[in-house]
Amino acid sequence: MNHQQHSKAGLGALLTPDNCALLLIDHQPFQIAGLRSHDPASMINNSVGLAKAAKAFGVPTLLTTVLEARGGYLLKPLQDVFPEQKPIERTFINAWEDVRVVDWVEKTGRKKLVMAALWTEICLAMPAIQALGEGYEVYIVTDASGGVSVEAHEMAIQRMVQAGAVPITWMILAAELQRDWARTATDAPWPAKRSSRSAA
Repeated sequence: MNHQQHSKAGLGALLTPDNCALLLIDHQPFQIAGLRSHDPASMINNSVGLAKAAKAFGVPTLLTTVLEARGGYLLKPLQDVFPEQKPIERTFINAWEDVRVVDWVEKTGRKKLVMAALWTEICLAMPAIQALGEGYEVYIVTDASGGVSVEAHEMAIQRMVQAGAVPITWMILAAELQRDWARTATDAPWPAKRSSRSAA
């Protein structure tokens, strides 16, 4: 079995709180105004759920924005998850071309990168493809991202998958991080667990 096949299969291919980092890229009002691939409210809820899961499990998380003066500040519900963090504000369309983003990733020491962005076809595809080319394993959160059309989103996903990215949804990430219901310190955010406790 070659290394590339092995890296995408087996227990080691799953995400854990200790082996991944999360990049949330450009979840700003301007980008949401152009969103046509998803219901905006659902995408926002998914993005916030993703951020909260990362925080609950201690996954290093980076917030970034592009041209805040034009696109607006990071969505408040996302910023509220990490109130102490000032997003990296860029001019580069491709976040991976900003040395501050790459430096942050390198300092985490993580080789598995989870990314979500607006728009999928630009602000997610560009850094995902470049990071893959530089030896990182990239997991793209499709329901916390979105494009200017269904076609643009889907073609971008196909392009990234062809480059080696792994598509996931935010609840899949949370489940991989949780892994065992015996880990009660982190099972509180799960609706089913809350419901079962209420019924008890």
